[in-house]
Amino acid sequence: MTELFADNSIEHETYMRRAIALAKKGIGAVNPNPLVGAVIVKHGRVIGEGYHARYGELHAERDALKKVTEDPAGAEMYVTLEPCCHTGKQPPCVEAIVEAGIRKVYVGSDDPNALVAGKGITYLRERGIEVETHVLKDACDALNPVFFHYITTKTPYVVMKYAMTMDGKIASATGKSKWISGEASRARVQEMRNELTGIMVGIGTVLADDPMLTCRIEGGRNPVRIVWDSDLRIPEESNLVKTAEAIRTIVLHDEKLAYDEASKETMEMLRSRKAELIGLPTVERRIGGRQMLDPTVAMTRLGEAGVDGILLEGGGTLNEGLLSAGAVQEVRIFLAPKILGGRDALTPVEGVGFDSPDLAAAFTLIETERIGEDIFLRYVKKEV
Repeated sequence: MTELFADNSIEHETYMRRAIALAKKGIGAVNPNPLVGAVIVKHGRVIGEGYHARYGELHAERDALKKVTEDPAGAEMYVTLEPCCHTGKQPPCVEAIVEAGIRKVYVGSDDPNALVAGKGITYLRERGIEVETHVLKDACDALNPVFFHYITTKTPYVVMKYAMTMDGKIASATGKSKWISGEASRARVQEMRNELTGIMVGIGTVLADDPMLTCRIEGGRNPVRIVWDSDLRIPEESNLVKTAEAIRTIVLHDEKLAYDEASKETMEMLRSRKAELIGLPTVERRIGGRQMLDPTVAMTRLGEAGVDGILLEGGGTLNEGLLSAGAVQEVRIFLAPKILGGRDALTPVEGVGFDSPDLAAAFTLIETERIGEDIFLRYVKKEV
């Protein structure tokens, strides 16, 4: 390998970008832990690299140290997230760094976890290890929006996803939507299902399409399937119910149904199929005055159930409810080069809508990409 100089900022970026690439290898396997990558450099040569590959297994720093090709004493480490200093499924990474004799650590993201939150950096500095923080911070932060949100709020990071035509339709007036987006875009959706712990749809989608909501990637992870079903209309013969024992399935419903005799039978059926039931209070929608399951309580309960991120594949009614409640952190759109037209064609967000543009849910565009003939757009919730 060509000799590199560790004090050169270009080389800092090179090593940290390699650590970022390594971290991404853990997508779909580490939740609710963060994605983390690490690279160890000595005398301008990479002597070890690693990443957090699976929840419960070695963290990136220990994985990299395990794979070094020579003594790491005096080496430098590039790690995308502040090293942990507490014992969880694994012992503290800071201890391994000190024991290995690492001379300097370059850190990308701060860890907002209260168990870490600067303590890892302090631990290293108190033991004579030089630490430089915020190296490619924005790029490192972009690895873990789900973790950062979940660890600080204890609620899932919600990604609303839909495919729409150039005139903003997600289905024709007859309800037909196959296929608005192209094959390449649909393959990308499967990656999203692997990326996020949960996937949520409304009961209307279940009744209309009878979906499986699985991840169709070889070696991928099926998301936890979450159904927004206020009145418990989900059929026993639906694919979701029939496979609930094999794939974790959660049904959200009006908590008052626990006192309804007809609903008790449905609840017993769902429990016998190993589906999980979460009863929720209802609340008046901010827009329109109709009742819906309380989105705020729903997110709290799902967070308690270990769901750190959700791909929202809902219809316009569910999307409107969660948007109005401020529960959506990100929107991903596949824009197809088609025009459906039709006053009654379906749109991504139904309901009454916001009264004026200045009251609308606001987002910031952070990514655009051409996927086949479609355009992929990614937005994050605008900071107030």
